[in-house]
Amino acid sequence: MKKVEIVFIPVPGSGHLVSTLQFAKNLIDRNDTISITILSIPPPFPSSLSSYTNSLVASEPRIRLIDVPQPPAKPPSIESFKSPAKRFSLYIETHLPNIRNIITEIVSSHAKSDSVRVAGIVVDFFCTSMIDVAKELHLPAYLFMPSNTGYLSFMLHLPAYHEQNGEVPKDSDPEWLIKGIEIPVPPRVLPVALTDGGYSAYVKLASRFRETKGIIVNTFLELETHAINSFSDDDQTPPLYPVGPVIDVDDGQAHSNLEQAQRDRIIKWLDDQPQSSVVFLCFGSMGSFEAEQVKEIAAGLEHSGQRFLWALRMPPPKDKGMMPSDCSNPEEVLPDGFLERTQGKGLICGWAPQVEVLGHEAIGGFVSHCGWNSILESLWHGVPIVTWPMYAEQQLNAFRMVKESGLAMEMRLDYKKGSGEVVGADEIERAVVAVMDMDSEVRKKVKEMGEMTRKAVKDGGSSFASVGRFIEDVIGNNCGPN
Repeated sequence: MKKVEIVFIPVPGSGHLVSTLQFAKNLIDRNDTISITILSIPPPFPSSLSSYTNSLVASEPRIRLIDVPQPPAKPPSIESFKSPAKRFSLYIETHLPNIRNIITEIVSSHAKSDSVRVAGIVVDFFCTSMIDVAKELHLPAYLFMPSNTGYLSFMLHLPAYHEQNGEVPKDSDPEWLIKGIEIPVPPRVLPVALTDGGYSAYVKLASRFRETKGIIVNTFLELETHAINSFSDDDQTPPLYPVGPVIDVDDGQAHSNLEQAQRDRIIKWLDDQPQSSVVFLCFGSMGSFEAEQVKEIAAGLEHSGQRFLWALRMPPPKDKGMMPSDCSNPEEVLPDGFLERTQGKGLICGWAPQVEVLGHEAIGGFVSHCGWNSILESLWHGVPIVTWPMYAEQQLNAFRMVKESGLAMEMRLDYKKGSGEVVGADEIERAVVAVMDMDSEVRKKVKEMGEMTRKAVKDGGSSFASVGRFIEDVIGNNCGPN
């Protein structure tokens, strides 16, 4: 059979890139005729993601990496700085000409050799402008949704909302009735980008989703049965491929010597703790808190009496598009004497190997920002979550996990990073105590769902079958000049 190549265009964000690359790896593991080309867009800020990408590609001879050149710098407008989503979307679009040139060259080279054909292009949902390149070259484009089907439902609903209302939604608006989400959605838990200046960017992205040949979603049927089934009779939307959970279970990220030392310190400490006795607090690659909130978290943890592992990260300087950093001197932001009083019972760290931590038998609960990868990782390991969403679509994730599926414990559903709101120590204490209840209904449900996550990706599972269907469909697409 003729070899086929699939070109992936991910975006340089950890919540997107890791699942995209893992899905690409799944494809070559399943089919010997497939090779993958990753077009690597440089991150707009210092990041360790390139080392992760290079490490994965180095271990997989049928995955090649092409670095997309950085275009001439275009300073974003002042308006775009208000919305990270809009700024990021504009940044991705600046790479379109270089990506067009690269894919055109790939198609041209294969046409000369006639040994391989490009079967399709898989674009991240922030890369929908790249669909134009696929159309120009008569190639099928597929959308990769690193989040869930409920969020996809919201995005598909957004252009119709915009056409009808033409204005940014307000928290005081009526609840949204979204096909694919079983319960009405309060506007206050809709993605932050709608109200921080990114509304037009989201409408623009969402309006292109239906132009694709299919939509790959990092979820699985047993977790989102209603949402996935709601598309079964929808002839306006491309076929859905629920292929999750797509997570890096082995945490294959390449770590620096400093991070390796941190990892060893964390795991050694966890090894000394009783089973299911530690609550883990971690808020994603962009998660951080100001000093006032840090003190409230510390007080809540101390008063709860629970053992804890806390990934404490500090915000970047004001108006700087930099990532949070590890706290070099925790004593400066923690309450006086906190480290001494909690010595042996708690551990403060910066970066943490989240997947490995969640899989450790000492972990009993997880206070999380509710990023979708984190939710899938916690379900995989059967660890119940306390919801503390911060940015992106995390508020909607938290709302659905608590109110729709009952798979998480509510602390906050509508917290927004940068709002200035401070969650009090008493509220944090109650949430931590609740999530560590070994007999809670949520814990039982999460454990059951954890078993389903693993079955879904095994031979005979729902996602295993969906990946097979995608492979058949993409290989069967004989359109294009090559």
